Amino acid sequence: MKIHHIGENNSVLNTFISEIRDHKIQKDSLRFRRNIERIGEVLSYELSKGLSYSGVDVETPLGKKNVQLPYNDLVLCSILRAGLPLHQGLLNYFDKAENAFISAYRHHPKDNAEFEIVVEYFASPKIDNKTLLLADPMLATGQSLVAVYEAIKKHGTPKELHIVVVIGSKEGVDFIEKNFPENTHLWIATIDDELNSKGYIVPGLGDAGDLAFGEKL
Repeated sequence: MKIHHIGENNSVLNTFISEIRDHKIQKDSLRFRRNIERIGEVLSYELSKGLSYSGVDVETPLGKKNVQLPYNDLVLCSILRAGLPLHQGLLNYFDKAENAFISAYRHHPKDNAEFEIVVEYFASPKIDNKTLLLADPMLATGQSLVAVYEAIKKHGTPKELHIVVVIGSKEGVDFIEKNFPENTHLWIATIDDELNSKGYIVPGLGDAGDLAFGEKL
């Protein structure tokens, strides 16, 4: 796996990450969603540098100019519900992409810290031989992304696979690196060192879905 840790280099991205972490600022759900969206835009820009390009002549009122434009068939797939603001950020830059959505949640059968990932819903165009962007804001243990990918593989095989993440743990990054194809690209804004006993990223930011859309039952 090729890991692109965008936050390693200082940029305006630091501002957006600091605000989604700040327990006072993140209480504004509108601002939280917009910051996740903006992080998605930054990651989209970086990801776009690795796409395939070809020259196209563009006519202006005064002449023609040859411009290199990306030609990948993109499918954006986000994990519901937390992935929706990140999905919008990707869509702001890849506005001609097709869209897919998949559900995944932690199920605690023993009502303790142990959990399994349940995938129940998938809506997608054809993904065979296309460039799939799999988006999830939080990469904690990595089990959700692996479970989602196993479910998606039953419906086709993408030509290229890119994973887009806002915050991940080192453990989660290591886990998906072992369980995704070698030519997968991970685009991640920032990486934290630890997971707590419940499998949440520390310091992280909390529950991205709840912060974006309100607490669930």
